[in-house]
Amino acid sequence: MIVPRTYGTYRAALPAIGALVAIALAGGCTPDDLAADGGGSASGGTNGGARSAEGFGASPLDNPDGTKPGLAPLTTDADRAAARKIIEKVATKGRGPKTGYERKKFGYAWKDGIDGIPLARNGCDTRNDLLARDGKDIEHKAGSDCIVMSMTLQDPYTGESIDWRKQQATKVQIDHVMPLSYDWQMGAARWNEAKREQIANDPLNLIPVDGPANNAKRDSGPASWLPPYKPVRCSYAVRFAQVSLKYELPVTAADKRTMLTQCGG
Repeated sequence: MIVPRTYGTYRAALPAIGALVAIALAGGCTPDDLAADGGGSASGGTNGGARSAEGFGASPLDNPDGTKPGLAPLTTDADRAAARKIIEKVATKGRGPKTGYERKKFGYAWKDGIDGIPLARNGCDTRNDLLARDGKDIEHKAGSDCIVMSMTLQDPYTGESIDWRKQQATKVQIDHVMPLSYDWQMGAARWNEAKREQIANDPLNLIPVDGPANNAKRDSGPASWLPPYKPVRCSYAVRFAQVSLKYELPVTAADKRTMLTQCGG
C-alpha cells in the first residue's frame, strides 16, 4: 500500500521515521558517481525557450538557503540585473588538479546527520528530502513520512515533466550544481571532512533533475555545460554563484564569464 501525501503535509510531518535510501546515487563527477552531477552540453540539446516558465518552483533570488522547491527561470530585466550582482561577487582562479579526489571524502550519500545545513537531522536522508522538496503529487511508503515512492517532477534542466517511481530510481537523479570534483579542485581538497559533508548534502547545492541529462554533466563548470532548457540558464548560474559564495569557493574566469552572459551580462 502506498499512502499519498503532499509536499506541504510532508514538511509538516518532519521529522519522522527515517530510512536511508538504498540507492547509492553519489554526488561526484565520474562514471561511478552518476547520480549526483550531470546534464548535457552547453551547445547541445536545447529546448529553445518556447515552453512556459511556470511550474518550476522558486526563483533562486527568493531561495538563498535552498529550502524552497525547484529552480524557476528569471524572466524580468530587474531579476536578471539582480542575478548579475550576485554573480559579480564570485571570485575566480584557475582550476587545480583532481589528484586525490574521491567521492567518499565528501561522506557517504545521503547522510542526514550533518550539522550546519538546512533539513539536516530531520529523520530523513538528503535524497528523500530533495525529492519531497521539489516533487509534486508525492506518495510515500506506507508507514513512512520519509521514503518517496512516486512523484511528478517539473525538471528545470530539460523543461519536461517527469513521472517518477522508486522502481525507476535513476530516471530522476540529484545534481550537485557545483560538482564535488569541481569543489575539490577549487579548494575543498584543503577542507576537513565535516565541511565537505556539508556542501555534499546542502539543499542549496542540490536539485533533482532528469537522469539522462544529469549523467552528461560530470564535473563540468558553466563554461562547459549548461542546462539544455535555455530559460533556466540564468537561474542555474545564480545557484552556482550562491554555492560558490556560501562556501567561499572560486570559479574559473571562463565559468564566471559564462554565468554573467546567461543573465545578460
